[in-house]
Amino acid sequence: MAKYQQVPLQGYHELPVEEMIQRSQDFYDFMRIRRTVRDFSDRLVPQEVIENCIKTAGTAPNGANLQPWHFVAVSDPLVKRAIREGAEAEEREFYERRATPEWLEALAPLGTDAQKPFLETAPYLIVIFAQSFGVGGEGQKIHHYYVQESVGIATGMLITAVHNAGLVSLTHTPSPMNFLNDILNRPKNERPYLILVVGYPAEEVTVPVINKKKLDEIVTFV
Repeated sequence: MAKYQQVPLQGYHELPVEEMIQRSQDFYDFMRIRRTVRDFSDRLVPQEVIENCIKTAGTAPNGANLQPWHFVAVSDPLVKRAIREGAEAEEREFYERRATPEWLEALAPLGTDAQKPFLETAPYLIVIFAQSFGVGGEGQKIHHYYVQESVGIATGMLITAVHNAGLVSLTHTPSPMNFLNDILNRPKNERPYLILVVGYPAEEVTVPVINKKKLDEIVTFV
């Protein structure tokens, strides 16, 4: 395989140390107010906003630049209803049969259950698929590398882009999620990774009081 053409790095400008510190602090302050919500408004969101957020996710670093992801942005009410029905069926199995007592105890403070009305209410569901392998122009199989890591990074960037656009989101992972391939007509080389629910928060929405670990609990400098 031919090597990529090399070009000078574009767009990078070194910043003074003081500005680096300030910008990093400002961005932390901006991101620390991001919260997952479970009650959404049905207000419409311009498709261009969703497109820009997904384009941002598509800039994520990934294994061998093979970009092993596909995003399906769902706004059709009938498709959202089908996704809700499929998700709630799996969620009922989870809460009634699959979840261990310890898992249910961990979820209890959040007040979650098998009912997922936000899957219909929110204006957009972005379903993220991880491609276990690619398919070339002549149907040949293309091996993908670091798929989970690559799609995880892209998903994080998507969540950040949504917050930056002034919207809220919810990560939803019913398990298993194979029903999404059928509803959205995705090929077998794609595995549902996550549903990102996106929109405006409902009026007077509330979120639980939670705490994040302190810096010295999540990092070691050596």
